[in-house]
Amino acid sequence: MTTHAHEGDLVVFLIGMTVRKPWRVDHWSRVARAMVGMQQELHRNKARSEAGDEEWLGFLGGYNCLGQRGPVSVQYWRSTDDLYGYANNPDRTHRPAWLKYYERAHNLAGSDGIGIWHETYAVPAGGHESAYGNLTDWGLAGATGTIPLSRRGRTARERLASSAAPLAG
Repeated sequence: MTTHAHEGDLVVFLIGMTVRKPWRVDHWSRVARAMVGMQQELHRNKARSEAGDEEWLGFLGGYNCLGQRGPVSVQYWRSTDDLYGYANNPDRTHRPAWLKYYERAHNLAGSDGIGIWHETYAVPAGGHESAYGNLTDWGLAGATGTIPLSRRGRTARERLASSAAPLAG
């Protein structure tokens, strides 16, 4: 058994799209392409920053899944400042796509074929724990790596308490 290697505060960011009119491919395909482009940019930045070629945006990693009403992206970030910095940076993919979405939504009759949403959770140190059996690249562990479960404690309560303090050796 393993647990995530992350120590300290983190941000969990959920973002998704609800497809209300699947036949309106012209509505949801633009948003889907923009989401893919943003995720590619974030993963590229993480790899380049690890190689020392680019300043890190603070994106730890994440995964996508298909919910009952559309796609959902679960993302882990170092801080809300990093997340907001990326979201509002006009030189990055998100800000121009965001402005274009709102422009189209206000100017296009019948643009209710999709809805977009997000939720942001600022999780303090001491507010997260995890356990993975036979999994190495899922959830927070997929974003930050794994360590043996026993390094943080035997029980969920012990692991939660240990996430508030840096691990020894």
